[in-house]
Amino acid sequence: MELLEKYDVLKVISEVIAEGVVIVDQAHQIVSCNTAANKMFGYYDQDLVGRPLDVLILEGLRARHRHEVKEFMKKGIARTMGPGLELFGMRKNGQRFPLEISLNPFKLGGDKYVMALVVDITERKKAEQTIDYWFQIFDESLNEIYVFDAETFIFINVNRGAQLNLGYDLEELNRLSVLDIKPKLSNEVMKRLVAPLISGKREKVNFETVHKRKDGSLYPVEVHLQLSHIGKRKVCVAIVLDITERKNYTQQLENTVEERTQQLREALMAEKKLNELKTKFLSLVSHEFKTPLTSILTSTSLLSKYTETDQQDKRDKHINTIKYKVRHLDNILTDFLSIERLDTGKVNYNITNFPLSKLVNEVIYDSNTLLKEGQHILYPLDIDGINIEFDEKIMALSLSNLVHNAIKYSPEDTEIELRATRIGTILRIDIIDQGLGVPIEEQPFIFDRYFRASNVLTVQGTGIGLNIVRQHMHNLGANITFTSELGKGSTFTLHIPINNKENEKSASG
Repeated sequence: MELLEKYDVLKVISEVIAEGVVIVDQAHQIVSCNTAANKMFGYYDQDLVGRPLDVLILEGLRARHRHEVKEFMKKGIARTMGPGLELFGMRKNGQRFPLEISLNPFKLGGDKYVMALVVDITERKKAEQTIDYWFQIFDESLNEIYVFDAETFIFINVNRGAQLNLGYDLEELNRLSVLDIKPKLSNEVMKRLVAPLISGKREKVNFETVHKRKDGSLYPVEVHLQLSHIGKRKVCVAIVLDITERKNYTQQLENTVEERTQQLREALMAEKKLNELKTKFLSLVSHEFKTPLTSILTSTSLLSKYTETDQQDKRDKHINTIKYKVRHLDNILTDFLSIERLDTGKVNYNITNFPLSKLVNEVIYDSNTLLKEGQHILYPLDIDGINIEFDEKIMALSLSNLVHNAIKYSPEDTEIELRATRIGTILRIDIIDQGLGVPIEEQPFIFDRYFRASNVLTVQGTGIGLNIVRQHMHNLGANITFTSELGKGSTFTLHIPINNKENEKSASG
């Protein structure tokens, strides 16, 4: 075959090759370019023939490239150009682009030539850059990202965020499976979670679980699971969020809600109790005022009937009834006013030094008029010479209240005993009765305002006297206690500091 014919055959073959074909002679002149090469470099057909190869090489690399081509022609061995290096060509418009070149030496008519197969790898480079970009995002994401086999659940790749949170490196994780870091999930449960993805029924599965770190510690996570492929291999991609802070916030929120709910519950209970107190108060006022007022009206009406001189004893009886009932009403009003002053902090105390015997005598004398048939009060022994520093009016009010209660709640023919005992700097005064006593289940409420024990509801009373006494005692640094046995009586005890000068103050203090 003639040389020209051989050349024509070579040209025909080069045109059917998809890659760019550039043939260069020993003088580095381009002797042939196929259509793919012309298009790649931006030239028309035959524009490059006869031109030096340098026109396709970046200007700064031309000298080095000429040397390499010369050496290549001497050796005459086919190879890839610049293995491991990034190669660039230059188009007619001066634009550079990445390429790959395979060099193939051959002889034709006794002359040496090199055929370069040129591939424009611009799109491949873009794809590689995109892959690198997404891999960087994958690896640097603060969320945990896992890629694992959809059947065996063994890890294929795990990003840096997951490695840091778990405490494993990638080499260690490549030997583990999903089940090694999810202690709450069994193999069966994991298969059920993945099944809708493999069957195509769902595109994504979300669930919450816990992860186990290398050091054994646990933390809550939210998992977003999707199916993907590496070649023909089915893999799962899991994006995992550490929700420790969210769980802590939720728990704090729940605790706050529970706390607020409890506060609201307590407020509602307090309001309910207040409403009950109001109801008791209205019932109390209605009963405690109506009864004596009825007696006063009755006695007043009867007085008008006794006009004769010899009926004076009957008039005196009704006059005494009116006096007694008026005094009773006055005492009730005094108690109500005392409560109002105590609640608003408007009580001022006056601490003075006074003999105990004088005060006890006055209280007993006044109380004798209230005694029932056969009742009597036993005077305390050995109290002469005992002086105390206290508010005398409050002391008299408190002692009178306790003695009057002892009389009221004790039957006829019983004793009310007073005892006074000095214990260090404290004076203890006991008021002992043989009365009805307080049921043991109701004893914790005995000092509550308006409280009355269930076994004395038929006996006249307001249920505020003991509450007033306790508040006064506490305000003055003193105390009141009691013991009681149902059907046998009660003992109320005042604990009074003998030297109380430093406690002079107001109720608001």
